[in-house]
Amino acid sequence: MLERAKQYAEKAHEGQKRKNSNAAYIIHPIQVADTLKSAGCREEVICAGYLHDVVEDTKYELTDIEREFTKTVRDLVAAHTEDKSKPWQVRKQHTVDTVRTGSLEVKCLIVADKLDNLLSLEKDFERDGEALWQHFNAGYSLQKWYNESIAEHMTTGIPNDEIPAFFLLYQKAVERFFRN
Repeated sequence: MLERAKQYAEKAHEGQKRKNSNAAYIIHPIQVADTLKSAGCREEVICAGYLHDVVEDTKYELTDIEREFTKTVRDLVAAHTEDKSKPWQVRKQHTVDTVRTGSLEVKCLIVADKLDNLLSLEKDFERDGEALWQHFNAGYSLQKWYNESIAEHMTTGIPNDEIPAFFLLYQKAVERFFRN
């Protein structure tokens, strides 16, 4: 199922590029899935890592994900998917609320995505400086609020001995990038 999910995401994101670069978009879902795999997540969560942006950014819908994979994969992708018809702040607050109240698997999917996004943002900032923010719906202060809020709530309800190591990597990346 993992290879099918990767191929499905490659097909869905074909021709798409990352913000601020010419890099193929598929690199991002692959890195998210790799983070989840390295953390020992189960197959459905890793599949959701490959597929997490398919519904948001392509013609495919949640029903397609469920038909091709499982209801569990569909539910994980659904928990992560933003409603792009809503304003940026509303969408991001919904994600923060989902991280605060979601299952460990939903939290893992979201944090793995945000970690990869933030690491990419760091590289882009090194290259572009403040001009970077022109490519985003929200500038530095809102991005800071969003990432700090994810970091603040990602461990809510998780026993300390069950917190995945990459959550700490995300926390450190947030502190490093958004230091005051």
